[in-house]
Amino acid sequence: MTPVDTVRELRINGRRVRVSVRAGEGRPLVLCNGIGANLDLLQPFVDELDPAIPVIRFDVPGIGGSELPRLPYTFATMACLLGTVLDDIGCREVDVLGISWGGGLAQQFAVQNPRRCRRLVLVATATGMVMVPARPRVLSKMITPRRYRDPAYAAAIAAQLYGGRLRDEPELATELLIRHARMAPGRGYALQLIGGAGWTSLPFLPLIRQPTLILAGTDDPIIPLVNARIMHRLLPHSTLHVYPDGHLGLITRADDLAPRVAAFLRPSAVSTGG
Repeated sequence: MTPVDTVRELRINGRRVRVSVRAGEGRPLVLCNGIGANLDLLQPFVDELDPAIPVIRFDVPGIGGSELPRLPYTFATMACLLGTVLDDIGCREVDVLGISWGGGLAQQFAVQNPRRCRRLVLVATATGMVMVPARPRVLSKMITPRRYRDPAYAAAIAAQLYGGRLRDEPELATELLIRHARMAPGRGYALQLIGGAGWTSLPFLPLIRQPTLILAGTDDPIIPLVNARIMHRLLPHSTLHVYPDGHLGLITRADDLAPRVAAFLRPSAVSTGG
């Protein structure tokens, strides 16, 4: 039987936070999404993930179904909010997966909660402000959430922004970013940009002792592959897997990457290869 996701609204610090919970067995996997994206965007990955693994997803304040916060936030305060969400759900120990912007949040949560975060998965992400950056023409397209609102624009920039499979199938960008995601409000998107401003994980990466799986694409214009190799060198218990795709590989290669993630979270499971 296919597991059912239960979507609920929690009141955290007086504001509504949209949360999705998929029931399962054992330790839940918390998913932290990229900038401007709500919890629905990762549905293809969740569908391919071992159905026995519980999954928790949430919309960052100001994105999707979560209310705008009263004040701007940082990764540190957002990690505290995530901890409160998990308290309300009744989850103590979790595994955490972060993609892109959400990878920064995942790193911050792991270092703030070493006993609560058991394993860490970092996908298409880097160390924040101190990293090998994307080209300026790529970064310029990240300033606004237009790609979540304008189907034609999403398809037009897909190859240059996301690379990988979307170079040959730019129309997929419309399906992934528009059809499976609610419109990203401008203020919520801006708050995510501000939340990551000035943040870097470089000083504390060696302090993250959790086993970590790093997933990186060979053709990721937003996060050049060298960033994953740097993180792999600095994280003391990390494994690096490089896949032949782009920034959205977790979705476009879900049939390959979801089993790898499941095998990492449950080492006794049958591995899909190296």
